[in-house]
Amino acid sequence: MAKIRVLVVEDSLTVRKRLVEVIGSDPELEVVAEAENGQQAIDLCRVLRPDVITLDMNLPVMDGVSATEHIMGHFPTPILIVSASTNRGDLFKTYDALAAGAVDVLEKNALGEVDGAWEIKFLATVKLVSRIRVITHIRGRLGSAGRAAAPRLEPAFPAPPRYATDRRSIVALGASTGGPGALVDVLRAIPSGVAATVLIVLHIDEPFSSAFADWLGTQTPHLVNHAQGGESLLPANGRVFLAPPGRHLVVRSGRLWLSSEAERHSCRPSVDVLFESLAVSCAPDVVACLLTGMGRDGAEGLLALRRAGAHTIAQDEASSVIYGMPREAALLGAADRILPLAEIGAAISHFVPRAGT
Repeated sequence: MAKIRVLVVEDSLTVRKRLVEVIGSDPELEVVAEAENGQQAIDLCRVLRPDVITLDMNLPVMDGVSATEHIMGHFPTPILIVSASTNRGDLFKTYDALAAGAVDVLEKNALGEVDGAWEIKFLATVKLVSRIRVITHIRGRLGSAGRAAAPRLEPAFPAPPRYATDRRSIVALGASTGGPGALVDVLRAIPSGVAATVLIVLHIDEPFSSAFADWLGTQTPHLVNHAQGGESLLPANGRVFLAPPGRHLVVRSGRLWLSSEAERHSCRPSVDVLFESLAVSCAPDVVACLLTGMGRDGAEGLLALRRAGAHTIAQDEASSVIYGMPREAALLGAADRILPLAEIGAAISHFVPRAGT
């Protein structure tokens, strides 16, 4: 069997040689080249076409975000971000790279550990990321211009009648791998003046989750906050609440609550936990969507919502970074509609009224 060909991009010689050593210890992997800056990464990727890239964010000459944008816009290659930078500015760079098409992120400041746990996780993640089918990202061709919040898109669907019975006041979104970019696209297409409350569960490991709500707010026309617990769903005025790291987000009696109960599908927060709580308490007021992601979290919850009267959507295979979670939903018959990412925000907008209507 052919080995998985890895390009290692890291400006620290010590760290780079350690990554090369770890990769070389696995018989299924081989390092085909090393780069110390983003421009070298682009040049080597163009010539060698590796199966996967491990990429630091803070690089000389050209940083990791710009390198990701160029690679994903011109010769898409699975990228695993390996970063030790967790301050707000560096986290924003990581989110920009994920939105531009990088597949996953792994903290690297555990390199000094001696028990081998980080190395095992790193090798498994490299293999997993290498198998993901990546697509060309148009925003990668736009460079930094593609990071700015795009103009609000008007729904492609006709607005609901003034007194339509299918109007929903809660939007629930679940996503995992590929989720940062997908959430940006969906929220940009939902007008800021909607009379709805938006609830989001995204799988992203700590410490990289801490500033995601702030970053998402800079990319979309919405005010985004991590839920604190106790917030009322009313007024439904376009507010966006994100499940905080390590806590389930649930809805009971018209309020948001946080839970530290056991993981579901190895996830906390879990999409299923949110969706199932909505199915019990307020399904007829919900439009829910399961976006790109690995695994099956959210599929059963989406089915519960559909059975309880919610309108449900799943992202289609062609536009998903990983067609895992939405695929499980499709197999269960949990989605009223299966749509490409570019149509989901407009479809949701069809079911939520504008403020004052």
